[in-house]
Amino acid sequence: MRPHSHIRHLSSLAILACAGLLTAAEPAPQSIPSAPILTPAAPATPRVNGPGIFGVRPGAPFLYSIPATGQRPMTFAVDGLPAGLTLDAATGRITGSLATAGEHTVTLRAKNALGESTKKFRIVVGDRIALTPPMGWSSWNCWGDAVSQELVLSSARAMAEKGLRDHGWTYINIDDGWQAPRGGEFNAIQGNKKFPDMKALGDELHALGLKFGIYSSPWTGTYAGYVGGSSDNADGTYPWVVAGDVDEFYHLNKDPKAPDAKPTWVNWNFGKHSFAANDARQWAAWGVDYLKYDWFPNDVAHVQEMTDALRATGRDIVYSLSNTGIYDNASDYVRLSNLWRTTGDIVDTWDSVTRNGFNQDRWAAYTGPGHWSDPDMLVLGRVGWGPNLHPTRLTPDEQYSHMSLWCLLSAPLLLGCDLANIDDFTLGLLTNDEVLAINQDALGKQATQFSNVDGKIVYAKTLEDGSYAVGLFNRGDAETTITLKWGPWGNLPTERVGMTFRVRDLWRQQDLGDFKDSFETKVASHGVVLVRLIPTETHP
Repeated sequence: MRPHSHIRHLSSLAILACAGLLTAAEPAPQSIPSAPILTPAAPATPRVNGPGIFGVRPGAPFLYSIPATGQRPMTFAVDGLPAGLTLDAATGRITGSLATAGEHTVTLRAKNALGESTKKFRIVVGDRIALTPPMGWSSWNCWGDAVSQELVLSSARAMAEKGLRDHGWTYINIDDGWQAPRGGEFNAIQGNKKFPDMKALGDELHALGLKFGIYSSPWTGTYAGYVGGSSDNADGTYPWVVAGDVDEFYHLNKDPKAPDAKPTWVNWNFGKHSFAANDARQWAAWGVDYLKYDWFPNDVAHVQEMTDALRATGRDIVYSLSNTGIYDNASDYVRLSNLWRTTGDIVDTWDSVTRNGFNQDRWAAYTGPGHWSDPDMLVLGRVGWGPNLHPTRLTPDEQYSHMSLWCLLSAPLLLGCDLANIDDFTLGLLTNDEVLAINQDALGKQATQFSNVDGKIVYAKTLEDGSYAVGLFNRGDAETTITLKWGPWGNLPTERVGMTFRVRDLWRQQDLGDFKDSFETKVASHGVVLVRLIPTETHP
C-alpha cells in the first residue's frame, strides 16, 4: 500500500503507575468486565455536546453547527452571540463572519419537549484555527481511488442521519481519486467524471451542517496516479494526459503485466511550475474547509508555499500534512500547519495500531490547540482501501484501546469506514461524549506514557478543569491487574499528597467511587480501562 500520508511532561500531574499482581492482603480491585457495547444510549432530553472552544480568523466565513443529542424536534438558541453571526434556530447552525480579533464567551442552548441543555462556548477570533483536533471521515480507507461524489454524499448523509454529527463529527474529506486536468476560472485541478459538480457537493455538505475536505500533493502526480499540484509545463498540462495515457477518470494507466506496480509516467517529484495558489483559490470557491496535502518528505518550503496560498484565499481551511513528518521540522509544522502525520499508514491490525499509537511521546511538546500530531486514521467499522470492504480485524477490546488511545493523544479523529452501513457496536465507539471530551478538551494536552512494565502501560493527560484522564492498557495476551498510584514519590505538587480522587469509568459513564493514593482494576488482554480522576477537594 502506498505511503499516505523533547517530551513535554504533564507538569500539574504526577501519576506513578505501577503494574503488579494483587496479594491476599490487598483489597479487591475495581473489576470492569468486558462488554460488547459499553456506551450508554444518549438520553431523550437535550444534551449539547462537542468542544467548548472554536477558532476562526478575522473576516473568514464562520460555520459551526451546535452538536446536540435528544428527541427531535429541537430548537437552538445562543446567548451573547456577537454581531456578525446569525443562528438558524431550527438547525443550530451558526454562520456569518467576525471582522476583528477577540474572544466571545457565549451560551449554547438546545431545547425540546422534555427539557433544555446549555453549554458555555468560547469563540476565539485570532490567528489560529482547529483549536481542538478535527473529527470527521475520510474516503481512502473505505473506497480508495474508487471514490465518487455519490459515495461521499452517502457517507455525509449517514453522518447526519445516524447521529454522528450530533456528537461533534464534522468533516467529510475526499482523499486521492477526485482529480482531473486543470481548467476553469483559476486553471486549477478540476473534478473528474466521478465528481461532476464539486461546488454543489460542498454546498450540500454545508447544508447538512458538515464541512468539506479535499486531497492534493505538490508533486506532479499523486500517490494513486492522479494529477498533482505542479507541472513541468507552464500552462499546467501533463504529458500523460496529452499523450492519452489516462483512463476515463484521468487516472494514469498501469502496466497490465504488473497491475500493482506504480502508475506509468508518474515521477513523484516537483514540477518546474507550481499551481498551489491556483488550486487554493479553486478550493476556496468550492467551499473547501480542509486540505490533506500528501508527499514525502514534508519539506518546509512546500509546506510554506501552501500555507501562504491557503491564507491568501481568506477562507479558513484546516491544513493537514501527510505523510510521516520529519521530526526535525516539527517546530515549522507547528507554525505552518494544523496537523501532520507522524507515522506511516495504519492498517486494521493490533500490531499496526500499537506501533502507531504507543510511540507518540516525542511529539507531545509540539501538540496543542491549532497544531496536532496525527498517528493516522481510525481503523474501525468496515474498511478495505477500495470497494471490497471487510469488518476491521481488531477485536472489540482492541477497538476500545484504539479509540481510547487516540482520544488521550489529542489525535485527529478521522474515520475511514462505510458510514452508510455502520453497525451498532461501531456507533457505540464513536458516540460516547465523555470519551470524546477527552480528545476535544480545550487545554489540548497530549497524554504521555507514565508507566510501561511487562506490557502494562499507563497514559495520562491533564484536562482544562484540573481533572486527569488516564488510560490503563494491557498489551499482554491474558487479563491482568494494573495499579495506578499517586503520592509523594511522584512530582505531584506536595499540597496534593494524600488527596482523594473520584474515579469515573468513561466508557460506561459511571462513577467507581473515591480513591486515596491508588486505584486498581483488571484489564482485558489488548484492552483498556479509561478513567477520569476528579479531585474531591480544592487545593491551593
